[in-house]
Amino acid sequence: MTLFDPPGPAPGVCDDPQLMLVHQYLIALDPDGQRFGQVLRDTIDQLLDGEHTGRFDWNDLHKTEKTHAGTLVEINLLREFDFLSGQDMDYLIEGIEVDCKFSQKEFGWMIPPEALDEICLVVWADDHQGLWSAGLFRADRKRLTTSGNITKKGNRDGKFRLTQTHRSMITWLWRREPLKENLLLHLDSDIRDAILAPTSGQRRINELFRRVQRRRIDRNVVRTLGQQHDYMARVRDDKSGTRARPALRQEGIIIPGDSANHRAVAQALGGPIPEKGEFVSFQVARAQPHHDDRPSVELDGFHWVAVGDGESVDVPAPKLPSR
Repeated sequence: MTLFDPPGPAPGVCDDPQLMLVHQYLIALDPDGQRFGQVLRDTIDQLLDGEHTGRFDWNDLHKTEKTHAGTLVEINLLREFDFLSGQDMDYLIEGIEVDCKFSQKEFGWMIPPEALDEICLVVWADDHQGLWSAGLFRADRKRLTTSGNITKKGNRDGKFRLTQTHRSMITWLWRREPLKENLLLHLDSDIRDAILAPTSGQRRINELFRRVQRRRIDRNVVRTLGQQHDYMARVRDDKSGTRARPALRQEGIIIPGDSANHRAVAQALGGPIPEKGEFVSFQVARAQPHHDDRPSVELDGFHWVAVGDGESVDVPAPKLPSR
């Protein structure tokens, strides 16, 4: 094996043909883990329910909501990958029963007695760390230990967990991959406080695009701050001029979205380029000789460049091209 060879399955996989078959099937469905990671991002956002609650921090969830996360992950993965439901376990993959276990704590999976000797798909995601993992292992009773948890009635809960010395029995599908950023959670606290300070959803969104520039902003952030059903309307142009695009245009700010024309503008300005369901805010000024070779875009008959703090701007900014 050379330095550039791709890593193979973890030791022990070849000793378990069923596990290897499930491993190969899942990797074929999602070679880079992008779909899997998006399911986890969407599930966390589903639990936070920012549109109705304004929440963006996992720690603000109720205990029952956190407990429900495992069920939602199981269901959302089943829908995304069109898995069959197993007779005894959660999924039937390549004719093999597979149980799905999610934990908010790395290596914190609890294995029920009915899953012993079965293949488990174990999933972990941490929004604060911005990481997630997924792997497979055979729930070998000899390699597990009882959880030690006691119920309110004084009974042991009967579940098992991986001991630290046996964590190597996991065959990783994706290990500590980046979780799509929860922007509000990871912003500098002073910036976040300034964005959250207004009582109006429109003013919060305007403050978001004013303060967070040249950074991809997912529409779920707009949804959480806007807290209305048609939250995207708070970004679009309108006759009153109070929505984000017309209001901030007076300050030299443009907000490209994910349409092809908008993406082309963002690319011409040097990026970042918004992906599906995203925006990027730029403060722009008419290109001047001192801007040297800075990337520029032609809009409304003038060349424009992105500018930073302290640089003078020509306001208003140009209108973005329509779809």
